[in-house]
Amino acid sequence: MADADKQGKRSYAEFDVSRPSIARTYDYLLGGKDNFAVDRAFGDRFITELPGSAVIAHDNRGALVRAVQQIITHTPVRQFIDLGSGLPTADNVHQVAQRYVPDAKVVYVDSDPIVLAHGRALLAENENTTVIQADLREPKAIYEHPDTKALIDFGRPVGIIFSATLHHVNDDEDPAALVRFWYDRIASGSHVFISHFRSENDPRSQELEQVLQGSLGRGRWRTDEQILALYGDGFTVLEPGLVPAVKWRNREPVEELTDYQPLIAAVLAVKD
Repeated sequence: MADADKQGKRSYAEFDVSRPSIARTYDYLLGGKDNFAVDRAFGDRFITELPGSAVIAHDNRGALVRAVQQIITHTPVRQFIDLGSGLPTADNVHQVAQRYVPDAKVVYVDSDPIVLAHGRALLAENENTTVIQADLREPKAIYEHPDTKALIDFGRPVGIIFSATLHHVNDDEDPAALVRFWYDRIASGSHVFISHFRSENDPRSQELEQVLQGSLGRGRWRTDEQILALYGDGFTVLEPGLVPAVKWRNREPVEELTDYQPLIAAVLAVKD
C-alpha cells in the first residue's frame, strides 16, 4: 500500500492524525508504509535521540514469531487471540500458525481504525482469520464479539497474545486483571504470551519511558517481578522464563546485547 499520507484526507477522515498511534509507529519502526507524519516523527525520536533503540521493535517481533511457532508445533493450541495486534506486517500470527496448521484460527484485536481497515482487506479471503476493532482494556467486549464467538471455541485451549501491549496499560487500569479475565475463560492447556518493556531502574529505560509517556501520554516500564506478577496464580511459566526478547527461544547465536535489547523481554506461560 502507498504511504498513508498520500491516500488523501478523505480516505482517512476517521483516523486521528494529530497524535501518534502505537500501531502506526510500530509499523514505521518495522519498515512499513501504513503510517503518518506524526507517527514517523515519534518513531524518529527513538531513532535519532536514542540511537539503537529501534532494535526493540525487531526483537519483539522475532520473539512473537518464535512463540507462535512453539505453541502451534508443540501444544494442542490451534486458535489464537492477538490483543493489540497492530498493523499487518510480515509473519503475522495467522501466517506463522497456518504455515504448520492450515486451519488454525486467529482473531486480531486493535483499537486503531486503520488496523481494522487494512486487516479486513488483507484477510478477506481467509475464513479462519478475522480482525475486530476493540480496546484490550475492555476484554468483555472482545470476548462477546460475534466474530470472536464465530472463530474461537473456549472449551479448547487458546493462545492469548499480549505482544508489547500491556506496557501501554497504566497501573491504575490494572493490567493483571486483564490477564485474569482471559485466564477465567480459557481452557487448561491454553498459553499466554507476554512481551513487555522491562525496567532496569537505570537512565536508559527511564529515558525511553519518558519519550513514550511524553508523546502517547501513557506507558509503564515494569521490573521482572512486576511483569511475571501479571500472570497471577494458576499459570506455569515455561522455559526459559522471562528473558530479553532476542534471547527467547532463539536458535540463532545471540552476540553481546546492545544497551537497548534487555529493555524488551518475553515470556510464555501455560494455564494449569
